[in-house]
Amino acid sequence: MYFKFSLRYNKDKQRSDAYYRLVESYRNVGGRVCHRTILNIGFIEDDYTAEQLNLTSRLLTARYEQKQGLFEITDEAVKNLAERLWERIVREKRLDLTEYAADSRHINAETMRHSNVREIGAEWLCHQTVEELDIARVLNGAGFSEEQVQLALTQIISRAVYPASELKTASWIRDNSAVCELTGYDAGKVTKDKLYEGALRLYSVKDTLEKHLSRKTNELFSISDKIVLYDLTNTYFEGQYAKSKLAKYGRSKEKRNDARLVVLALVVNMYGFIKYSCIHEGNMADSNSLSHMIDKLTLNTNTHQPVVVMDAGIATESNLQMVKAKGYHYLCVSRGRLKDYHAVPGRLTVLMETKSKRHVRLKAVASEGQTDYYMEVASEDKWQTANSMRAQFEQRFEEELRKIAEALDRKGGIKKTDKVHERIGRARERYPSVQYYYDIEVAAKNDTATSIKWQKNEERYAQKEAALGIYFLRTSLLLEDEVTIWNIYNTIREIENTFRTLKTDLDLRPVYHKSDAGTLAHLHLGILAYWVVNTIRCKLKAHDINSHWPEIVRIGNTQKIITTHGTNKAGYLIGVRKCSDPTDELKKLQSILLIKHKPFAKRKSVVHKPELKKIELAHNQNFNDS
Repeated sequence: MYFKFSLRYNKDKQRSDAYYRLVESYRNVGGRVCHRTILNIGFIEDDYTAEQLNLTSRLLTARYEQKQGLFEITDEAVKNLAERLWERIVREKRLDLTEYAADSRHINAETMRHSNVREIGAEWLCHQTVEELDIARVLNGAGFSEEQVQLALTQIISRAVYPASELKTASWIRDNSAVCELTGYDAGKVTKDKLYEGALRLYSVKDTLEKHLSRKTNELFSISDKIVLYDLTNTYFEGQYAKSKLAKYGRSKEKRNDARLVVLALVVNMYGFIKYSCIHEGNMADSNSLSHMIDKLTLNTNTHQPVVVMDAGIATESNLQMVKAKGYHYLCVSRGRLKDYHAVPGRLTVLMETKSKRHVRLKAVASEGQTDYYMEVASEDKWQTANSMRAQFEQRFEEELRKIAEALDRKGGIKKTDKVHERIGRARERYPSVQYYYDIEVAAKNDTATSIKWQKNEERYAQKEAALGIYFLRTSLLLEDEVTIWNIYNTIREIENTFRTLKTDLDLRPVYHKSDAGTLAHLHLGILAYWVVNTIRCKLKAHDINSHWPEIVRIGNTQKIITTHGTNKAGYLIGVRKCSDPTDELKKLQSILLIKHKPFAKRKSVVHKPELKKIELAHNQNFNDS
C-alpha cells in the first residue's frame, strides 16, 4: 500500500491542498500493473512528513499481510494515524481480510499448474552487458523512439543468444525466450518483417554505434589501443544472387569457390574489440582495402597512433609505405623471403617455448638495401606443418609422373614427345612448391617418348629442407627486443578468434539474404552482438574462465522463468511468476560479471472469483414454452 494525493480546493483552508488516497498495486492475470484505491482519506489536518506517511503505509501493509516488521516503529503520530486508517478499512470493509488468513494462503496442490516457461539466464547476462555498454542512450540520441530502442536491444541480445534468420528468431522470441520481458518490447509484435526493419534501422547508425562502443569498451577495460590488428575474411551466399552489386565470385576462405562472396574487413585491438568494420565486394583482393580502413582508424582514434599488425596477404610494399606515410608503424609477415641475409651483430638468438610446448627460434637479421627491422622465425609447429604438406605434395607429384610413364607402355596412351612434355608441365604447375627440385629426363625416339626418369636434386632439396618452418617478420618499429616483436605479432591470433566467433558462434555464414541492404544489416547485427559477447568473455577471461560463447549460453540457459497458478480455499486464482535459482556454474559467472542472480523479484497476480449469473438463452425459452 502507499499514499497518493491530488491537489483539490480545501474550503477550510481557502486554498489548494493535498487530497490523499490509500492505494495498492497488483498485477492482473495478463501481467499488467494495475492500481486499486483502498481508502479515500481526504484532507489530512495534521502535518505529516513524507517519511511518516511511508512508515504508515508500511504498518498498514504489514498488518494486512499479517507480517511482523523487522524494526519497531516508535513514532506515536505514525502509529495513531495507522490505527485510525485501519479502523476505517475494517469498518467500511475496504479489504477482504480473509485473503491473507492462514487458510486462504494455502494453495491446493492439485490445482497448481506451471505455464509460460522461458529461458532467461543467457538473455539476462547479455541484457546487463547491453545496459553497461549504454547502447540505448546512443540510439535515443540518434532519433530512435522508445519502442524502436526496445526492439533494437531485443535484436542484439537475440542475435547473441540465438543467432538465426529473422523468421526463426521471431518464433524463438515468441515461444522460447524471456528477452522481451527484459527489454520491455511487446513480444506479440515481433515478426520477421519487424526484425528486418529493425536491423536496417540499426545499420543506418553504424558509424555512430561503432565509435561509441570503441570508446566505451576502452573505458571499461582501460585499453589504450597501442596495437591494432587488420585482416579480412569472407562469407558466402546460398543461392544465385545474380543481380547483387555486393556478392561476387572470389577466393573463398571456406573453399566455397562455387558460391558468391562478400568480404568483411576489421580493425581490432589486442583485446578483440572491433575499432572499425567495413564490408566490400566479394572479389576484392586483400591488399586493396587498407587505405580506407586506415583513414577511418585515424578518425576513430583519439589518442596516439597505434602499431598496425597485419598478415602477409595485405602487406604489399605500397600498403606498407602508405601506412608509414600516414604516421603509423606496422608489423607484418614479410611477403618474400630475404636473400643473402645475415645475423645482426651483437644481437643474441632467442629460444622460446610457446604455450603449446613447441619451440621457436628468434633471430634479428639484416640484408643489403633493407631499412626495416627483420626477424627470422624458425617455428617447430610451422616445420611440422610444412614438412607434412611437402611430403603430401611430393607423393602427388610423383604419382602424376608415374601415370605419364605408364601411359608410354599402354596401348592408346599418350606417347608423343611434345604431349608428354605438356603433361609434365601441367603437373609442375599443379605442384609448384616441390616440382622445382625434381630433375626429370624424357628419352625419345622419332618424336615418340620411350621412357621417363626423375630424381630429386640434392642441392635444391637441401635448400628447401633448410627453409622449412622459417618465415620473416618485418616492422618499422625501432626495437631491440626480439621477444617484444614476437609478442606483438602474436596478438594477430585475436583477430582470428574474432572471425571464428563471428562466423561460427554468431552465424555470419552463410548469408541467405537476397538484397544488398539485407546483407549489410545482417552482418552489422552480428558485429553488434559480437561487442556484447566479447565484453562478457573479456571479463570472464580476467578470472581464468576461457569458455567459448556457446558454452556460456548453455550455462545461461539453465535458468528459466516460470508462471505458477493455484487456487486457494477462498476460491482465488493466485499466480506467481518467478525465476529459477541459478546453477552453481551460472551463479559463478553472474558474480564475476557483478550481475544479480535473478532478473525479477516475485510477480504476483490475484484473480477474484467470477460472479455466476443465470443466463436464459432464447432457444431454451422457446423449448420451455412448447
